[in-house]
Amino acid sequence: MNGDPQYKIQIIPSLKEISQQDWDRLATSVSLADNNDDQSSKESNAKKKPNENVQLCGRAMPLTELPNPFVSYAFLSSMEDSGSAIRETGWLGQHLLLQDEGDKTVGILPCYLKNHSQGEYVFDHGWADAFERAGGHYYPKLQCSVPFTPATGPRILVGNDQNAELHRSVLASGLKQLCSKLGVSSAHITFVSKDEWQALERQDYLLRVDQQFHWQNQNYDNFQQFLDGLSSRKRKNIRKERKSALAIDGLEIEWIKGQDISEKIWDQFFEFYLDTGSRKWGQPYLTREFYTLVGERMPDQVVLVMAKRKGKYIAGAINFVGDNCLYGRHWGCVEYHPALHFEICYYQAIEFAIAHGLGRVEAGAQGPHKLARGYLPVTTFSVHWIENPGLRNAISDYLDSERKHVKKESEFLSTHGPFKKSENSNGSEPEHKD
Repeated sequence: MNGDPQYKIQIIPSLKEISQQDWDRLATSVSLADNNDDQSSKESNAKKKPNENVQLCGRAMPLTELPNPFVSYAFLSSMEDSGSAIRETGWLGQHLLLQDEGDKTVGILPCYLKNHSQGEYVFDHGWADAFERAGGHYYPKLQCSVPFTPATGPRILVGNDQNAELHRSVLASGLKQLCSKLGVSSAHITFVSKDEWQALERQDYLLRVDQQFHWQNQNYDNFQQFLDGLSSRKRKNIRKERKSALAIDGLEIEWIKGQDISEKIWDQFFEFYLDTGSRKWGQPYLTREFYTLVGERMPDQVVLVMAKRKGKYIAGAINFVGDNCLYGRHWGCVEYHPALHFEICYYQAIEFAIAHGLGRVEAGAQGPHKLARGYLPVTTFSVHWIENPGLRNAISDYLDSERKHVKKESEFLSTHGPFKKSENSNGSEPEHKD
């Protein structure tokens, strides 16, 4: 119809060809809009803490109000410019840029053409194997995600104006068309927000769920108050682990924010990362330059938790702040000490969140062992477009079964959580919001 708005979609291979101002305008507004429902929690947690403002996007913002760090131009451009997520490592940019009739950028979908499934944390290796055995070619595929980052957040960056839903629909349709144009097997949008997940179901994307473990700040004044809410056995176990870690001879623990992280400290942390990455993945994903770049480009959203023994750093974990959350990403060490991992990655993260009024801690993918340490099961979401009808039907059946399994497991784990049983709950756990 003549009155319908007209749009055009461009495929952009590099963030260098996209305006940082446009990108962050859309990413910041959609990120903050996604978290409006959490406003009362933000205010409750933050009101007890000092008013700590940081500079972002040219204005002062409270730490609790920072947008999602991982869909920012600073983070994703650091992935590209450092050589971590580029063509040579199997992440060829195919970012979708949506413009209106006046050539204004109204939507962006970060997207990569990939010839493998590494660094995604939503596992489709079985789908690839099955399709290859049937004579198909699963790779290359399109992956709409933040490389090497299993953290939920907005994926279709459309701001929050009155046309946001329309712009999201246009980009979702454009992604399917790009699949056909490139002749690839599939497109995957992973760790999407629940709103996006529900909206993309209406676009005939297949729905998938998984589970992580997040810590929720119930307006705690201090770590002891958090412990007081746990069952006696879990409380004693955490105290024992913390005592063991903090009793290491000569141990000191530091919180170091981005602007205070020197190149020497980054060198030492990268040594920790290489040790863990070599053991877990065979070859670490991120380059040394990535850490320098995020330290320079988003210093107020980067926090290192570093353990020093007798004047030498021996272990550390990198965290990012945004969406009223502390995101723990990865850790490493050059000296092994029992319980040090739990202290650095879980308990220090809780301490930081309480001290700064943040609503939750997300400590990465998987890990049912986190339940005993106060982290509760939370559902994560992804959507998938499969071109081949036979493969699509087989995956659809699998996902139906998988969703039921994840739901049952989450319900089971929730009833065996670490918190005290509520006296009036008939044995069920007290409610903790996702």
